[in-house]
Amino acid sequence: MIKRHKMLSVLTAAAVMGGIAFSPAKADVEELTVAYFLEWPMPFQYAKVKGIYEEELGVKINWRSFDTGTAMSAAMASGDVHISISQGVPPFVVAASAGQDIQVVDVAVSYSENDNCVVYSELEIDKGNASELEGKQVGVPIGTAAHFGFLKQMEHFGVDISTMNVVDMAPPDGAAAFAQGNLDMVCGWGGALRRMKEHGNTLLTGAEKEELGIQVFDVTSVPANFAAEQPELLTKFLKVTAEMNAKWKENPEEMLPVIAKDAGMDKDVAKATLAGFAFPSVEEQLSEQWLGGGTQTFLKEVGDFFVEQGSMPSARDSYESAVDKSFLEAVATN
Repeated sequence: MIKRHKMLSVLTAAAVMGGIAFSPAKADVEELTVAYFLEWPMPFQYAKVKGIYEEELGVKINWRSFDTGTAMSAAMASGDVHISISQGVPPFVVAASAGQDIQVVDVAVSYSENDNCVVYSELEIDKGNASELEGKQVGVPIGTAAHFGFLKQMEHFGVDISTMNVVDMAPPDGAAAFAQGNLDMVCGWGGALRRMKEHGNTLLTGAEKEELGIQVFDVTSVPANFAAEQPELLTKFLKVTAEMNAKWKENPEEMLPVIAKDAGMDKDVAKATLAGFAFPSVEEQLSEQWLGGGTQTFLKEVGDFFVEQGSMPSARDSYESAVDKSFLEAVATN
């Protein structure tokens, strides 16, 4: 049986987790724990497999895979994770709005085509008759980029979500339930999204979503006190990540087999997924479009939208302090 949740109660639970204090980082860190997603191929994985991070940072790195960005927030709050690569903006906003002291230190990836909602084929619902989604059951990973996109799309089509049975499900679980015909609509990303599309259709393309202001990008996030205690370690980590992104643009064929294997994906599938990803350079990330102001503005837009939709109790007045570009600035000058 699918467990049902009210969106507000789930985000409130996330807010409670956000209140947990992260234990201070030790002066001499011997190990780092880094969160990432499976079936989410990215250039950093080449360095992960080759041991480049450990060589450059001089510490052991424990890599932990997660299904959602909300789980990453909880792990950072409890002190189990030091760095989260590719955390979605909405789960970051939910945690930061609840009082969790976490910061964006890097733009990990932009991917409007690789995060979406899919409607079950037999319903024959597309953007021309999307109003027929009212009363339907939809699986959504609450508090994530997919959740934000779902709410924005339903607002665009004038669908009253209060009539829908919204089920909180991680993308892999949602894809499995969708394949069995237990959901009318499901939202997710990566490998799970590809499996969802085998049984349904999307309402909007990535470009159409962007026109509605649905930006889809992930960040590298950290607990603020870890960043304060370990600035050099964090800067080195971001430097290796930036080097892998640059290397990917220059020599993808060398890196692809390694990345695909680490992501648990077929090489061709990983290549197709990566084709829909953009990895901004350090210089681009420091521009006004991203950490120079654009990201802070978007965090506020997401927070205010969640409050407006009744999915989050309150947003910050500003998210300026939730972004720290000093580490990338250090990378740029080294």
